Amino acid sequence: MQTARLASRRTLAAASAALATLALTVGQAGAAHAAAAPAATYARALNGSMVQVSADRPNTPVHPEAITHPQLDYMGSTVAAHESTAASAAAKAAVTPAASVPQLPGIDISSYQGNLTWSSIAPHIDFSYAKATEGTYYTNADFTNQYNGPYNAGLIRGAYHFAIPNNSTGAAQADYFIAHGGGWSADGKTLPGALDIEYNPYGAECYGLSQSSMVSWVRSFVNEYAAKEKAYPVIYSTTDWWTTCTGNSSAFASEDPLWVANYTASGGGTLPNGWGYYTFWQYADSGSEPGDQDVFNGAYAQLQTLATKG
Repeated sequence: MQTARLASRRTLAAASAALATLALTVGQAGAAHAAAAPAATYARALNGSMVQVSADRPNTPVHPEAITHPQLDYMGSTVAAHESTAASAAAKAAVTPAASVPQLPGIDISSYQGNLTWSSIAPHIDFSYAKATEGTYYTNADFTNQYNGPYNAGLIRGAYHFAIPNNSTGAAQADYFIAHGGGWSADGKTLPGALDIEYNPYGAECYGLSQSSMVSWVRSFVNEYAAKEKAYPVIYSTTDWWTTCTGNSSAFASEDPLWVANYTASGGGTLPNGWGYYTFWQYADSGSEPGDQDVFNGAYAQLQTLATKG
C-alpha cells in the first residue's frame, strides 16, 4: 500500500512539473509574440485627424546611377527641361496669387543660394523651406544658415528632401532625411518635412521605375517619415510628373499636404488626382526674394496649426 501511494505521489509530481513547464513555455511564447508585434503608430493626416500608419515599407528596384551635381538639384530644378515655363506678361500677372485670397508668401532655397541675410528677408515672407538632403549621400552645406536663420528671424521654417528613387528605398531616404535636419517638432515654428519628387536630373524622368513601383517608393518614404515623426510629409511635384510617373495616383491625397509647382497657370492649375486643393504652390522660379517663390494656401493661423499639429 505504502509503495503504491509513493508511486502515485511521484506520478502526480511529474504531471505537475510537466504542466508547469508547459505553462512557462506558453507564457514565453506569448511574451515573444507580444515583443515581436510592434505597437501601432499614429500620425496626423491632411484633414487634421490622427490615423494609424501602415507598417508597409515596400521595396522597389534599386539601380544607382552616377550622381554628379547634387548641389545643383533643388525644388523645380528639372521642371524647365520638361515643361513650358514661359509665359507672357499677362499670363504671369494671372499666375501671381490674388491678394484677395489668403495666400501667405514664402520661399524655398538650397545651397544654390548660399548663406542668406535673414534679417532683410524675414519682413517680406512668412515661411521658408530649405533643402536638407538628397538620396542617402548628400547634405546641404548651407543648411544651418538656411534652416536656423529663418527660425531665429521669427519665420516658420521647414526642410525638404530631394528624392532619387532608383538609388535606395523610400524608407532609407526618409531615415537619412530625418537624421540630417528633416525631422519635425510641434513647436509652432517647424513645418513637416517635404518630399521633393520630380523629374530625374540624371537620366530617365521616372528613374526607370514603373508607375506602380513609383507609388510603392513614395509609400515607403511617407510611411517611414510619418511613423518616425508623427506627421505626414508634404509632397512636392508637378501634375505632369505625377501623372506620368505614378499614373496620377490618388493614394496620398487624404494624408499628405500637396505642394504643386506650376509657373504658367493661375490657382496652381490642374492638381494631381485626389487633391482638391494645394497647401503650397510654387508659382515662380525667381522673384523679389531668394530662391523659388511660393505661397501657403490659407491664413497665418492655419500655417501655425500645420507647424504645431502637423
